[in-house]
Amino acid sequence: MPQFKDLFVNNKNWADQIERDQPGFFKQLSEQQAPEYLWIGCSDSRVPANEIVGLMPGELFVHRNVANLVLHSDMNCLSVLQYAIDILKVKHILVVGHYGCGGVKAAMLKQRVGFVDNWLRHVKDVYAMHREDIEQFEDEDQRVNRLIELNVVEQVRNLCHTSFVQEAWERGQPLTVHGWVYSLRNGRVKDLRVSHSSMDQIDQIYAMDACADTSFATDELP
Repeated sequence: MPQFKDLFVNNKNWADQIERDQPGFFKQLSEQQAPEYLWIGCSDSRVPANEIVGLMPGELFVHRNVANLVLHSDMNCLSVLQYAIDILKVKHILVVGHYGCGGVKAAMLKQRVGFVDNWLRHVKDVYAMHREDIEQFEDEDQRVNRLIELNVVEQVRNLCHTSFVQEAWERGQPLTVHGWVYSLRNGRVKDLRVSHSSMDQIDQIYAMDACADTSFATDELP
């Protein structure tokens, strides 16, 4: 395990290696940020966003929280989302869960872990919505992993219900929302095939009224 002081040495070695491999990289990086992707993933330290998809700094805009949730009441996530869509003009939003997620497991098994229990109640809501689907699996790990997948699906749906995503689609801005799950066992991502690039499949109760004044809107109700 590296000591704290080793982190500075590691940083210097990493920066020197990047500059050797790509001369001028940091100068170019400091002058612009133009990622095409927003990654919304779990805070788990075993899930390094850039490395998983082989992108360099500046190519992936990243937001992370426990259990990769997208909530209409989370101003942090919504701020990232609005900036990514309206300012950076990302073309793809990736909601990425991971198998073996401790947060999802704690929620499903009703484990008490502290203040974060309040946050994980949103995962319990997903479990309650899909209890029959999840409980068809006899093995506990399989049930947890199924909830992990369904949690990603629900967060994709939540994203599509936000005013920021719908306004982008309304004005013809290219934007697709995807749902993936990452495996810690083999490093591969699984596409859950729940991608959306228009309002066609959005329940109309969540769709914005094209005639409504949305100048003060931040998000739609869940």
